[in-house]
Amino acid sequence: MKTIFKMCLPIMLSSLLLACGDSADQITNEVPLRPVRYVTVSLIEQGTMRTFSGLAKAGQESNLSFRVGGTIQSIPIEVGDRLQAGQLIAEIDPSQYQLEAQQAVANLSQAEATMRNAQANFERVKGLYENNNVSRNELDTARATAESSKAQVSAARKVLELARLNVSYTELKASESCDVADVLTEMNENVSAGQTIVSVTCGEQLDVELAVPESMIALIKRDMKATVSFSALPDKVFSAKVTEVGVATTTGATYPVTVALQDRADGLRSGLAAQVSFELDMHDGDKNYILPAVAVGEDIAGRYVFLVDATQEKSIGLIRRQAVTTGDLTPTGLEIIDGVSDGDKVVVAGVSVIREGFKVLID
Repeated sequence: MKTIFKMCLPIMLSSLLLACGDSADQITNEVPLRPVRYVTVSLIEQGTMRTFSGLAKAGQESNLSFRVGGTIQSIPIEVGDRLQAGQLIAEIDPSQYQLEAQQAVANLSQAEATMRNAQANFERVKGLYENNNVSRNELDTARATAESSKAQVSAARKVLELARLNVSYTELKASESCDVADVLTEMNENVSAGQTIVSVTCGEQLDVELAVPESMIALIKRDMKATVSFSALPDKVFSAKVTEVGVATTTGATYPVTVALQDRADGLRSGLAAQVSFELDMHDGDKNYILPAVAVGEDIAGRYVFLVDATQEKSIGLIRRQAVTTGDLTPTGLEIIDGVSDGDKVVVAGVSVIREGFKVLID
């Protein structure tokens, strides 16, 4: 029996090895190809997006004041009121200016009486001079007196006109439809000419003021298009246009820029925080591409992407590693300056489990 077992043992081992070899080959052949997702590279026509913080401001903001001084007698408005053109905003005590106007009326009447008397005297002296009853010197004196009195009447009329204007200046009225932003005085307060009484915002135009770094200000041009969003209105994006580009810096590092909104919506008002986005040509016409950041790997050799090359089989691709030079990280992805070209298929899903030379399934 031992002899028979020894004779059969090699045969059994050989059979087992052959069986194992067949299983290994079968397992190797049945390893499935990994599917990957890719994007096809295409040249970006637009520039790089840059976003800056800003503050909404009414297209016309005014600090209103009286042209004359006095004591506040009435302020019939409050912050937030909508004013119509010609509506009374505030009034100061007009008593002093009314008295001055009355005095000007009296002075004008006296000047007119003096002028009439002087003119009549001139006409009388002129008649006597024509009959050789008075000298030429007396005629000239009468004429000068008449002309002087006439000038005094003209001056008195101007004084009266100014006095009446001062009376009208005791009422502060809205020149157009506006919203009251702030009231800076109180009843019975004594104010001087030019002192701000109220601040108003007028017109339908809304601007956004922002500060642009000196490294990018040269890329901002007047009439350039922009998009504006507000944290207070998260679901809306507004079109805008650059209206002002500062030529002098106020902080030493940034320049002021103003953009005007092209449309309006309920809820927009002066003072809202805004985000202003521009498409800027950062690379002077160089061919640059944008890829999802997950498509770019990095190791000791540098940054790279995996490209999918076509094979003879329609649904199978061959992986090839490609070194790339990257630029800025933008809101839409990572900028690729060099290493890829139009039409390249770049793997964007499954990057961590593939290597150069792998065959993969593609759509």
